[in-house]
Amino acid sequence: METLNNLVNAINGLVWGPPMLVLILGTGLFLMVALKFMPLARIGTGFSLMWRGRAPGDSETGQISPFQALMTSLAATVGTGNIAGVATAIFLGGPGALFWMWCTALVGMATKYCEVVLAVHYREKDDRGEHVGGPMFAIRNGLGKRWAWLGVLFAIFGGLAGFGIGNMVQVNSMAHALETTFSIPMWLTGLGTMVVVGLVILGGIKRIGKVAASLVPFMCLAYIIAALVVLVVYAEAIPAAFALVFEYAFSPIAATGGFAGAAVMAAIRYGVARGIFSNEAGLGTAGIAQAAGTTTSSVRSGLIGMLGTFIDTIIICSMTGLAIICTGVWTSGESGAALSAAAFEAAMPGLGGAILTVALVIFAFTTILGWSYYGEKCWEFLVGTKAIWPFRVIWVLAVPFGAIAQLDFAWLLADTLNGLMAIPNLVSLLLLSPVVIKLTREYFART
Repeated sequence: METLNNLVNAINGLVWGPPMLVLILGTGLFLMVALKFMPLARIGTGFSLMWRGRAPGDSETGQISPFQALMTSLAATVGTGNIAGVATAIFLGGPGALFWMWCTALVGMATKYCEVVLAVHYREKDDRGEHVGGPMFAIRNGLGKRWAWLGVLFAIFGGLAGFGIGNMVQVNSMAHALETTFSIPMWLTGLGTMVVVGLVILGGIKRIGKVAASLVPFMCLAYIIAALVVLVVYAEAIPAAFALVFEYAFSPIAATGGFAGAAVMAAIRYGVARGIFSNEAGLGTAGIAQAAGTTTSSVRSGLIGMLGTFIDTIIICSMTGLAIICTGVWTSGESGAALSAAAFEAAMPGLGGAILTVALVIFAFTTILGWSYYGEKCWEFLVGTKAIWPFRVIWVLAVPFGAIAQLDFAWLLADTLNGLMAIPNLVSLLLLSPVVIKLTREYFART
């Protein structure tokens, strides 16, 4: 077991090493320039389309509304990465890691826009008459049969990674947080979560979309308000916090307090890696959800879909990161969710930790729902619609196991598979970028 653990650790170091970070950032930057910075210029258009997309149009085809598709995507991305992931990035890379998370998100908007455009443009109907799409379908239908193996690799990585990163790791974080804060037994969290997850995902994407559309806006808004309270309490520290972010993005930081110190490369590595973990730009997952949305235009779906990265990282992750830096707890030696909890507790003694625990539980729960759909479509691509019900049952049964298991290796393996998903997706984005540019040009020429 130790040999296997060392092997996966070594692979993980390569997967999330400098070449991958350059590939992710480089691809995003290339696409942003190729699109003439359209994703940044059209953020307002995206929000307008999102608001109008709360109900499907008469001539549009798909299973859920564009708004529900975005909320399903956000359900999967707004999770432990926004709380524990941001804190870990700052713990390992210092305040400068937040700057590199912002960079990842800004170029990631172009990446996610292209992922969604291709997923919707190349989507198809399965034998149940439902629209399915994502990187695996874009690769097969856009690049042709000789590239089909690349789509198969993506589906295998995604189908396996989901059980870790989107299921057991999430419920394990929920169980630990509830046990620490409210003394709720971990096995009870596992059983309760299993029942609720089962009630939702056994109803398919329509039920997932409805739950996500009801829960995700509320949870995001509530978390932003709580984080704003922290920032209001420490308002005088905000200018200094921004100064630290920009200073340590380009300068090494010496050990201070409980912080061990970090080089610039650590800020870049952990900022980019945790940013990708949180918003999933470059992994291709958002396109899977958006392909189920009702639409007559892949570009319109892309403009809505790219907002997921903006909301997840530029808004929610920034709130977490600034709260940690403003309160000064980043030098305490704490890491992960405990570091974020310390920031909230500093501003709201006796209440902050409980608020953060509730936020973590809701974030993790919605991630389980969103990733269940991603995993389902990956296995459907590999073996057909006959995989759907067995997958849903296994997914639900994995939840209580994840709550009580020791998941250090599962986390490592899932993180590695998560990174491996990016490779076939990024290759397809680069090869199919002329298609995206052509579709984008045609769309804006008509509007």
